[in-house]
Amino acid sequence: MPKANPKKTIHPAQQQRRPGKEGNMNPIPETDPMSTGSGKLKGRRVLITGGDSGIGKAVAKLFASEGAELALGYLNETTDAVETKAEVEAYGVNCLLIKADISREVNCRRVVEKTIKVFGGIDILINNAALHWEQKKFTDISTQQLQKTFHTNVFSYFWITKYALPHMKKGGCIINSSSVTAYRGSDALVDYASTKGAIISFTRSLAANLVDKGIRVNAVAPGPVWTPLIVSSFNQKKIKTFGSDSPMKRAGQPNEIAPAYLFLALKENSFMTGQVLHPNGGEIING
Repeated sequence: MPKANPKKTIHPAQQQRRPGKEGNMNPIPETDPMSTGSGKLKGRRVLITGGDSGIGKAVAKLFASEGAELALGYLNETTDAVETKAEVEAYGVNCLLIKADISREVNCRRVVEKTIKVFGGIDILINNAALHWEQKKFTDISTQQLQKTFHTNVFSYFWITKYALPHMKKGGCIINSSSVTAYRGSDALVDYASTKGAIISFTRSLAANLVDKGIRVNAVAPGPVWTPLIVSSFNQKKIKTFGSDSPMKRAGQPNEIAPAYLFLALKENSFMTGQVLHPNGGEIING
C-alpha cells in the first residue's frame, strides 16, 4: 500500500465551461513524459480518441517519445489539440488531428478512414474519449444525458473498434479507458460509472473474441486524475479538494497514468490480454 501524503489536495477555486481548456487550469495538468524514450514504439501507428488533453495527451506524448506516429481524435477543443500536436511533433514524429463528435457512428468511421489514409494502418488503438455530468439525484438523469453519455463513452468504443479492426494485423493491440468508478460506483455519476463498467465487460469479451487473430485487448481504470473534464464538470467546492479522498490524498497527474498504457502497448507484454491496470492512488478494488 502506498504511503499516504498527509496533506490533502487543495486546488484554487476554479470552474470552466464544458469541455474545458487545459491551458486555463490552475495548476496546468502535467503531461510531459517522466522518462526518456528509447524507440520502443518506433514506426507504430496509433489512434487515440480524446487525445487533445488530459490522459490522452499524456499518452500521445509518451508514445511519441518512443517513436510512434499519432492520430488524435478530439471533439471541439481546437486550441488544446493544436498545442498537443506541436508538443507531440517536437519528438520528431507525425501527428494527425481529427475533429469529430464520435457519439455518432458516421464520425467514428470517418476518424478511422482519415487515419488509414495518412498512415495506411493502425497498430495500436486507444479508446479514451469520455464525458460525464454530475447528478446527485438519480431521477435528474435525463434520457438525453443518458444517451449522450453512453454514445460517447461506450458506443464510440464499439464503432471505432469495428472500423479499425480490418486495418489491424496480428500483434496489434487495443487499450480502453475505464475508471475506478466501474468497480466502486459513484453516487453522483451513475450513468458515467455504468459506462465504465460496460467498458470492462467490453474489454474482456473483445479480448476473447480477438485472441485467435493475435490482437490483444486490455484496459486502464484510473482513479481521480487532474484533467479539463474535472474543472468543466464539477462545482468549485468539489474541484478544490478533488482527489483528496484517495489513499494518497491527491489526484493523479495525466503523466502518472500514461505509463500504464505504454506497458500494455509494448510487444514485450504479449501475454497480457483481457486485463485491467489500476493507477488510482492506492485504492484496492479487487477487480
